Amino acid sequence: MVVVVAVVTLAVVFILSERWRRGALVFGSATLLGAAFRLCLPTDRVGLLAVRGRWFDVGAMTAVGAAIVLLAASIDPLGTG
Repeated sequence: MVVVVAVVTLAVVFILSERWRRGALVFGSATLLGAAFRLCLPTDRVGLLAVRGRWFDVGAMTAVGAAIVLLAASIDPLGTG
């Protein structure tokens, strides 16, 4: 859980420094990282990443994380690159 929170904090730093697209990519990656931890670690070690059943948690976090990453990657950078 601490690793996922650290990556989310990094995403917030990017967003606050007006790098919102990069922040969204990092946030989506943190969600996918949480899904991987939920899949691989035992239930008593994942902390607050365990909300429902293992497969529901992994599926939901994977779907949301992938959607965030794909949306952030598909948005035009508005002339910045």
